[in-house]
Amino acid sequence: MKLTIERAALLKSLAHVQSVVERRNTIPILSNVLLEAADGKLAFTATDMDLTIVEEVPVDLAEMGATTVSAHTFYDIARKLPEGAKVELETGGESPQMTLRAGRSNFALAALPKEDFPDTGGDGLPLGFTMGAGEMKDLIDRTRFAISTEETRYYLNGIYLHAAGEEGRQVLRAVATDGHRLARFEMPLPEPAAGMPGVIVPRKTVNELRKLVEDAEGDIEISLSETKVRFAVGSTLVTSKLIDGTFPDYERVIPTGNDKVVSVSRRDFAEAVDRVSTISSEKSRAVKLVAEGDVLTLSASSPEHGSAEESLEIGYGGSAIEIGFNSRYLLDIAQQIVGDTAEISMRDAASPTVVRETSDTSALYVLMPMRV
Repeated sequence: MKLTIERAALLKSLAHVQSVVERRNTIPILSNVLLEAADGKLAFTATDMDLTIVEEVPVDLAEMGATTVSAHTFYDIARKLPEGAKVELETGGESPQMTLRAGRSNFALAALPKEDFPDTGGDGLPLGFTMGAGEMKDLIDRTRFAISTEETRYYLNGIYLHAAGEEGRQVLRAVATDGHRLARFEMPLPEPAAGMPGVIVPRKTVNELRKLVEDAEGDIEISLSETKVRFAVGSTLVTSKLIDGTFPDYERVIPTGNDKVVSVSRRDFAEAVDRVSTISSEKSRAVKLVAEGDVLTLSASSPEHGSAEESLEIGYGGSAIEIGFNSRYLLDIAQQIVGDTAEISMRDAASPTVVRETSDTSALYVLMPMRV
C-alpha cells in the first residue's frame, strides 16, 4: 500500500472511527483500525464487535493494499502533525510495519495483518428508509439525555425507536427513560418504515451517530432488521447491534389527568432553576416549586450552603401546589424545549409531572417528583 492524503482529511476520518475503539482491549486486533486502499480511496474500519464504523476518503493512490494499526496512536500522530501537511502512508517489504511520513517527521507504526481483523460484514437488513440530517439531530437531542446508564437495566440503555399511531396518523417515535424521567419525541413516519419492528439503539451508537450528523447535510439512510441497524451518513457507514431486550410499556407512566397547568417562559424558568440549584446539596440536587396565583416560587436549601429563592410570573388558574424535583433533571428538560413557553402539568406532589412546549406537540417529557 502506498498513498498520499491531506492531514485534514486523515484527521477527520480518524476522529470518527477511533472513538469506537475501547481504550482497554484484551484482544489486540480490536485496538486497531483497518486501512484498505483501492480505487482512489482509503477506507477506515473500526469495531468493538457491537458497533462498527466504516468511512471512505479520496486519496492520491500509488499502490493498493491493506493493513491495521493502533487507532488511538494513529489518531494522536495525525492530531499533532502541522496543518496543511501531506501525509504519506506506505506498507510492504519485509517489515510488518506501516511507515508514515509528513514533512520531516517519520513514524514506523506496528501493524497487524488485515486477516486478523474481524469480519464486520452485516447480515441482510431488509427494512430501509431515509431521514433528514436535521430530523435525526432533533430526534437524538430531544431524547438521549434521559437514557439510563444503569447497566443492570440494560434494556433502558438506549433509545427505543418504533412506529406508532397518533390521532389517525402514523408517527416514528423515539423514547428514552431512566426511571426518573422520560423523553418522547415523534415525527411523521417515513412511508417505507410502516412495518418496522420496535428496536432499541444502544447509547454508544446514539452518541457516535450524533457526532456524525453534526455537520451532515441531506438525507441519512437507515436500514434495519430485528437485531441490527445501519446508518449511512455521507461516506460513513455506522452498523450496530441492537439491544436484545423488551422496552417497558412507557405509555403507562405518561399521566393524562394532570389538571394543574403552569405556563412559564422557558428561558426564565431554566435560568431560575440553574441559579437557585447552586445552593442545593450535591447529593439530592433538590429544588422546590410553589405555584400560587400568577407566581411560581423556586427555592432550595442545604445545611452546608444556606438557602435561595426566586419568583417568576406565570400563567396559572389552579389551586396552590407545592412540589419538588431534581434540579439537574428539570434543567435537562428545560434546555430541550425549543419554543418560548414551557407548560408544566401537575396533579399533586407525588404524581408524575408532564413538561412540554405549548406550540410544539412533537416532544413530551415526564418527570418524577421528589420529596423536599
